[in-house]
Amino acid sequence: MAAPRSHNDAIIIGDGVIGLACAIALQRSGIQTLIVAPDEPWRGASWGNAGHIAIEQVEPLAAPATFRSFPRRLFMFGGPLALPPRAIAAWLPFAARLARFSTPARFTRGKAALGALLSEALPAWQRLLADSDASALLRETGHFVVWETDGTAAAGIARWQASEIGKTSFRSVSQDELDELRTLIRVPIAGAIRFHGSAQITDNRRLGEVLHARFCALGGRVHRARAVHIAGVSQAKVTLDDDTVLTCDVVLVAAGAASAPLLEELGEKVPLIAERGYHVESASTDWPFGTPPVVFEDRSLIVTRFAEAVRAASFAEFAPLSLPPDPRKWARLRAHVSALGCSFGEPASEWVGARPTLPDYLPAIGRLARQPAIAYAFGHQHLGLTLAAVTGEAIAAMVGGEAPTVDLSPFDLARFA
Repeated sequence: MAAPRSHNDAIIIGDGVIGLACAIALQRSGIQTLIVAPDEPWRGASWGNAGHIAIEQVEPLAAPATFRSFPRRLFMFGGPLALPPRAIAAWLPFAARLARFSTPARFTRGKAALGALLSEALPAWQRLLADSDASALLRETGHFVVWETDGTAAAGIARWQASEIGKTSFRSVSQDELDELRTLIRVPIAGAIRFHGSAQITDNRRLGEVLHARFCALGGRVHRARAVHIAGVSQAKVTLDDDTVLTCDVVLVAAGAASAPLLEELGEKVPLIAERGYHVESASTDWPFGTPPVVFEDRSLIVTRFAEAVRAASFAEFAPLSLPPDPRKWARLRAHVSALGCSFGEPASEWVGARPTLPDYLPAIGRLARQPAIAYAFGHQHLGLTLAAVTGEAIAAMVGGEAPTVDLSPFDLARFA
């Protein structure tokens, strides 16, 4: 890692939740910051997720147990894992790398690294939203996990009891909570637990608007274009698709699933894949506002009540960004919602978005050793929303020449060299 140096200005490539959190943190630290991104807000994985601040997800999905469970979790067998035949050139090499990173020793190291980052995630969100005068967007009421059969309930509870869950805790639901859940769904509830310590964003779109407004209020600027080339040995240079060439002290690549090409052009190894998720959402619902997110583990489904709508989300589809969406995913989501008896009115909107995922299921946060004017923050997989605020604080410290509160060495891209 190159020695720290002072910076006066920065360019961030990407305006998802990671990019915005980093931009605010840099601007607040006194570094004049410009966001470069296409004019396509509010459609990516930053905004189409379940709104869950999942600090209980300490154990990386790159684990021996996860890898062994893949066959029975396939979409063709009713599971959430989709490996489209047309995308085999993308997911087969990724699966091979995932197998290499799913050894017990690597899992243990990954759990320690991810746990350290997650331990700071919720306090960082509290600080960021308080600074943005938007603390009401964060609801710290935990979440429910529900099972529909005795067998899956016993196995699921035992699995959570044996798992590392960081600063969260869980207990069996009370009778009042069970009665509340039974008013929302009509399937039998064989078991249910309630987590404490996790949280929820109440309105993802509003979150994006608030963070963007805060960045601009701090003096940050936005340029609507797509970055096509970067370089940065002593000074960073960014070439855009509108033929603009920008220079700055440091450039941060935070473009989610689109981050890899910019760095691979520089000779970096970035085994990133687009892990696509799907949701259906309806504004017509009887779910009371304030109901915590409910995870239906038997269906690999999470249902979240937002300020204006209720959303059902699922699936991990490994495919290129260019692959058309699979309508069968939305059809299955609607079937799950119907089977559960959720008050999910029509018309329901449909969404697909790509999570940026690396084969060890850890993010990439750091800067290039050979071109130290280039930093990066992407690859947060299912935890992009959860880890956005703490990532922003870590990037601001690193760029400012200070020591981040969390050791970033496990997230250096050099681990894939």
